[in-house]
This record gives sequence, structure tokens and C-alpha cells, in this order.
Amino acid sequence: MRAPAVHRALELEVEAARGRHGGVPRVLDVGGGSGVWAVPLACAGCTVTVVDTSPNALATLRRRAVEAGVQDRITPVQGDADRLGDVVAQAGADLVLGHEVLEVVDDAATAVRALAAAAIPGGAVSVLVANRYGAVLGRALSGRLAEARALLDDPDGRLGDADPLLRRFDTPGLVALLEGSGLAIELLHGDAVVSDLVPGVVAEAHPAEHLVDLELALAGRVPLRDVATRLHALARRV
Repeated sequence: MRAPAVHRALELEVEAARGRHGGVPRVLDVGGGSGVWAVPLACAGCTVTVVDTSPNALATLRRRAVEAGVQDRITPVQGDADRLGDVVAQAGADLVLGHEVLEVVDDAATAVRALAAAAIPGGAVSVLVANRYGAVLGRALSGRLAEARALLDDPDGRLGDADPLLRRFDTPGLVALLEGSGLAIELLHGDAVVSDLVPGVVAEAHPAEHLVDLELALAGRVPLRDVATRLHALARRV
């Protein structure tokens, strides 16, 4: 399973939302056009609105939704995270996802405020971001030492203008960004703490659940959390 700790956190949040109002949890997935998160959430009984800039990604979402039999629970919307308020209602979602979005938007703070505004009071915002130190460690271990040093030294944690990401985060930076938008962080952990570093031949020699179990055990352990490939936070709109 990709991102087992993230999946577990979202499952618990969906159940909590269902318990709060006894209805169908409403999810807004920003930047999730291909349906990686939306389709499983719809299969779990949620209604999901997916906002993405890419018509091709939304076409993939529609196909996956039909294949899973949940097309009636998913609403695709073409739009931009930077102008989220133009395409979705404010304070309308029990759970808002911004996974692998804050690295590519023009203004991360504006995007977080938009994610927060889309959640109901008491609703949750889930963000998943690329981790600067995970990128440094990964490149160093693969022998790309100059790139590792460049990522470490660059103020935005990127590799110049050719880098597809505009920024990578570290734990203090992500915390400051979310709290600065008025969100209360309830959960902060790492995703892919070791799974991206374990050689394929080693992973294949063991049952898949062993790596999943290890990832779940490491996700919240400092300092290992802080060198994961990605950082995940679940925060509450107060």
C-alpha cells in the first residue's frame, strides 16, 4: 500500500466525520485529478469533489470512477488551487485534501488559506508535501552528491529552474505554514520513511506487509519522520 500512515489517518477522519453528523462524509480533493485518493474515498462511502487543472487527469479520474462503480459519488471540476474559491463552495467539506499540491502552486500560503476556507468549522485539512531532507538523503544515497548539497543549500529546497517543484518543505516550515493559516495541527508524520530507500531486491524478498508495518511504526518517530520522502499533516479548522 502506498502511504499506509496517510491512508490510516484519512480512514479515521472519515469515520469521525460520519459520526459527527450521521451522514455521508463530504470530501474535497484539490489537485487529485487522477483519482488516487478520490476513488478509494468514494468506495468508502464518501462523496468527493475533485479539483484539478488537467483535463487529462480528470479524464483518468472519470475512467477509474466508472471502473470502481463510484462515478455517482465523484464530481470532477477543472480549476486551480490558487483560485479554489471560484469553483467550490466555502466551508462545504468535512475533509479537504491538498496532496502534493503545495510544492507546485505559485503561493503556498494562499493555497493553504483556500484549503482551510473550504473546510467546515471543525473539519480537517490533509496535506502531503515533498520533504527537503528526504530528497537530500535519497540523492546522497544514490551517489548524486552535488544535487544533495544543492537541495540542502537552496532556500526553497529545489534544484534550479529545471526542477519541476517550486519548493520542498521541512517539518518546521510546514508547521509554520499551516499554523499561520489558522489551522490546528493534530497529526504530523512521515510518508515513505524507508520504503524509497530499501533496494527492490530486498523488498521483494520479504512479505509486503513487513514493509507496511515498518512504515507505520516509523511514521511518527522523530527524527526518522523528519527525513521521510514526504511529510503528512492533518490539521483542524477551528
